[in-house]
Amino acid sequence: MKSIFNPTDNQEIISRINSLSSDSQALWGKMSVDQMLKHCNDAVLVAFNEKELRIPFIWKILAPMMKNMILKKPQFDKNSPTAKEFKYDTNFDFETIKNELITNFSRFQAGFDAISCKKHPFWGYMTADEWNNLHWKHIDHHLRQFGV
Repeated sequence: MKSIFNPTDNQEIISRINSLSSDSQALWGKMSVDQMLKHCNDAVLVAFNEKELRIPFIWKILAPMMKNMILKKPQFDKNSPTAKEFKYDTNFDFETIKNELITNFSRFQAGFDAISCKKHPFWGYMTADEWNNLHWKHIDHHLRQFGV
């Protein structure tokens, strides 16, 4: 698997983000392209302790047990459930949110030490490989959702 921490691989994702346009259409799911970019950006911000997630107590117990099953999949399933904090019914300025995602995703190039959230609010404690796996598959999933 490619790595969010590798500058070349990270730039590959950024190039794919840059190939989106404000009129890009989803191949599946309900999000518009700007909502998807906001969704991905907020997921990245969790890694830097800049986005809070409120996880019900039962999921704090169950999610860490499910982590390996989810992360071992070759890619995320279409129409997978998402946390309410990552769902939006408003629209965002495409260029602004695209640039925010690029800026924040680029921060991973500094390596695992850049991640200040070692215990994910949903998944629990995560290694560098698990953070890479989660974020690579997540962003790839949504970029494929929009055909890039």
